[in-house]
Amino acid sequence: MAGLGHKLEARQGQGLVMTPQLQQAIKLLQLNNIELAEFVETELERNPLLERDERSDAPAFDESAPAEPAEKTRESGDELSFDAPGKADEALDADREAMYSDSKSDMAGADNTSGAVDWSRAGSGGSFNASEFDAADHASREKTLHEHLHDQLADLALQPADRLIAAHLIDLADEDGYLRTDLGETADRLGVTRSEVEAVLAALQKFEPTGVMARNLQECLALQLRERDRLDPAMAALVDHLPLLAKHDYAGLKALCEVDSEDLEDMIAELKRLTPKPGLGFGADGARAVEADVMVRERPDGGWAVELNTDTLPRVLMNNRYAAQISKSARSEDEKVFISQCAQNASWLVKSLDQRARTILKVASEIVRQQDAFFAKGVAWLRPLNLKTVADAVGMHESTVSRVTSNKYMATPRGLFELKYFFTSAIASADGGEAYSAEAVRFRIKAMIDSETIDDVMSDDKIVERLLADGVDIARRTVAKYREAMNIPSSVKRRRKLKGMN
Repeated sequence: MAGLGHKLEARQGQGLVMTPQLQQAIKLLQLNNIELAEFVETELERNPLLERDERSDAPAFDESAPAEPAEKTRESGDELSFDAPGKADEALDADREAMYSDSKSDMAGADNTSGAVDWSRAGSGGSFNASEFDAADHASREKTLHEHLHDQLADLALQPADRLIAAHLIDLADEDGYLRTDLGETADRLGVTRSEVEAVLAALQKFEPTGVMARNLQECLALQLRERDRLDPAMAALVDHLPLLAKHDYAGLKALCEVDSEDLEDMIAELKRLTPKPGLGFGADGARAVEADVMVRERPDGGWAVELNTDTLPRVLMNNRYAAQISKSARSEDEKVFISQCAQNASWLVKSLDQRARTILKVASEIVRQQDAFFAKGVAWLRPLNLKTVADAVGMHESTVSRVTSNKYMATPRGLFELKYFFTSAIASADGGEAYSAEAVRFRIKAMIDSETIDDVMSDDKIVERLLADGVDIARRTVAKYREAMNIPSSVKRRRKLKGMN
């Protein structure tokens, strides 16, 4: 039997390392403008070489870009991108190394004998530290009301267009948790019917905390009472006549509610136990305003212009003169390392902010180019779109596009939307032409059913035939699945309902 032994063997291989610089680059890309401003504010406090860029002609990058219709050929530009397909991490590392090399020239006259900064010891002085920032950010605030509602929306079984409507309504909610907006105007902006918006709102009003997304105090209290199974006719009458309660018109309330004084007293006590402002349970910042990261406006020629929201976009620069001055006065090795760290971090942050802005602008412009019909005509015209399509068009990796579209908002003539809600699945075209957005097909199915009469109630097979005549290649089981997802009953039940109405 051969003896066991140890052998030392060297092997060469390739692997990607998530450097602190790369981690920070990814973090900056994921932050929205408000979160980025908080991050930059922290760096301004800890890095003496950083200062705000308050020049009227800043920034150096082009703030706006036209979004041509998707049918037109996209011209390639010289804008910077965070990465290339399949080489995200390598490209980012290369960019960061180039930035640190540039920072050496910015530090002209500095006696830097320490070589490259050891980022494994980062966390003090002018260095960045992702974990420290994440911990500080988490400790500084609780989850906002909007975040809480969006978390629940993620678990709700909604179709893409309904999800987009829901996200828009959530973002319109105020700090009290109320939806104080005109649903008719909202429906017009989105290109849908008021009944569709009301159906989505009804689903949102089942979210926690109970009473949220109510349009007024009466509806808020009614939602809470209904959950407790206490919205009987007498209590409903009391809720409908709150002005009389405010005037202490107890005689009038007893007559309207058809109760005696003792019952009325119990009902009023129960009302007082409810929460009139459910959103305030999340603190003063419970419904932090959502600011647009990107603005979309219609151009005179009918196209769409896309630009960054510079009102919330932080801009900083490195004070090279001060850096050179203090580097000459540095005596100890610790002082030289500290100044070198500050210079490298300042140079990296300035260039990374510029690169981040260009990347967001490029991705947003491509989304608008792909979905130009939605902006012109409404939800029914959403095109099928996925991350890969956008990534290939702008020369980036899908993971980068995913980071850009998460937690970033676009202000449009149709409202404020998170970028990720413009991605929808596809249904093939019967004639081999352009595919249809699955949501656009669902919208057509619902429109067909809404227009039914007692003499023309369509079965799923009939809907398939009509869609096929319009060029939409869809299976019967898919129509049935979409119909059930929209809580639309079968043709038999719909026919019975129409007969009962006549």
